[in-house]
Amino acid sequence: MRRIRGGVLARAGAAVAAGVATGLGQAPVGWWPLVIPGVAALTLLVRDRRPRAAAGLGYLFGLGMFTTTISWVHVVAWPAVPLLIAFMSCWTMLTGWGIRMVARLPLAPLWGACIWSAAEVGAAHIPFGGFGWIRLAWTAVDTPLAGTLRWIGTTGVSLLIALAGQLLAAVVATSARRRRIAAAATLVGVLAIGSAVGEWTTHRPDPTAADVRVTIVQGGVDGTAGSYAMGYARSVTDNHLSETIAAVAHQRATGAKAPDMVLWPENSTDIDPVLDTQTHELVTTAIAIAQRPILVGAVTEGPGADERQTTAMWWPTGAQQPDGVYHKRNLVPFGEWIPFRDALLPILPILKHVGRQSVPGTTPGVLSAGIDGRTVRIGDVICFELAWDDTVHDTVRNGAQLLMVQSNNATYTGTGQPYQQWQITKARAIESGRQIAVSTTSSLSGLIQPSGRVADRTREGGHDFRTYNLALGRGVSAGVRVSPWIGWASVVLAAVAVAAGALASRRRR
Repeated sequence: MRRIRGGVLARAGAAVAAGVATGLGQAPVGWWPLVIPGVAALTLLVRDRRPRAAAGLGYLFGLGMFTTTISWVHVVAWPAVPLLIAFMSCWTMLTGWGIRMVARLPLAPLWGACIWSAAEVGAAHIPFGGFGWIRLAWTAVDTPLAGTLRWIGTTGVSLLIALAGQLLAAVVATSARRRRIAAAATLVGVLAIGSAVGEWTTHRPDPTAADVRVTIVQGGVDGTAGSYAMGYARSVTDNHLSETIAAVAHQRATGAKAPDMVLWPENSTDIDPVLDTQTHELVTTAIAIAQRPILVGAVTEGPGADERQTTAMWWPTGAQQPDGVYHKRNLVPFGEWIPFRDALLPILPILKHVGRQSVPGTTPGVLSAGIDGRTVRIGDVICFELAWDDTVHDTVRNGAQLLMVQSNNATYTGTGQPYQQWQITKARAIESGRQIAVSTTSSLSGLIQPSGRVADRTREGGHDFRTYNLALGRGVSAGVRVSPWIGWASVVLAAVAVAAGALASRRRR
């Protein structure tokens, strides 16, 4: 009995450790060599277990992985940490169970990889719009496989890494020499081809054209204040006005070429600048001093009573109001909006700190911007949206020539969240084949090249400005085109394989 109990505890500990190892491949730690072995370890743990035990081991794996990666949620509310980790681990529970169900099928590594991919697709959609923040693909951005993002997208790269993990498990577990050699050869082939494609893509020259000159502003916000980081009304707008003045003064004092536009971050105005007189004056003053249009990140009123929207506003020089807006589509549950608000507020009064209910936008984040007598299509992605394939892909599919990210990470200063977001942004630059200019209130602004190379980055928690030359991008990459198809194909194949595995298991019994 003690031996059995000891074996159970050992497997449980190994599952948690494998999850931790896989999680350490994510930023800010970035120990990516642990990811494929971590995936393989879960497969080895569940392949000979009963389905229920396999599900339990998958859940423990998830507890290890998500505790390692998303505990930064505590800055919003401590109760959210165990709840979110417990829920997200349900997806790895399904993964462990699914891998067990297909373990005896021909081509089991392929079906296991599809199950991993299908679970990521599910997590990115369910519930409340999903939470795709932790994916295998994000760990690839600093590896030889990074360039494959351009060709098979984030979903394809997650599938590729999962397949490598399944093949490694097959090499370890297979007793037949011929099968072991076949699995090892396939693993080496997958990694070799992926690395060759990746290296060729990421070592192509960075864009040199200076089609649009952009000054990004990081106004600085008190990140030590946690969920109260935005401070007093209009204080964050004052900060961005001050930093814009500093940028203009530096440009004129040094004789540097003036920018074509200025980029402010998400929530750079915490009160609607169209409706509020004082905030309106701060924004128009900044535009008048810069003598350039500003892409403003604003909190706007409506569309209904006691509702708000997170909005990007293209505000031309000399105009009294913006002539283009984009409303953020993917909102943070319990951070920007409260599901079942009427029922939960009386039970959890702490949720009142979320404020008014945010309402998502419905249109792609592409703005037609008048710049130096030209019309330029700007693709705008706001903070949390970076993790959503459809939202990011919609920008380039709808003709975005430039990609820009507006973000407010002030609440998460000193945690791993800003570095995870930066890692995701690098993946999006490679996937889309576009440069990405990033402006945040206080955490990691800069420029990322299409190769994923970081051309420049500000320090966390400070105020700063930088000016970059951006090249207009064209076309839609293969990764953007095929990634959705890979995702939904993996869901279908995973479902069919699990059903086939269940049927085969019933026949054996």
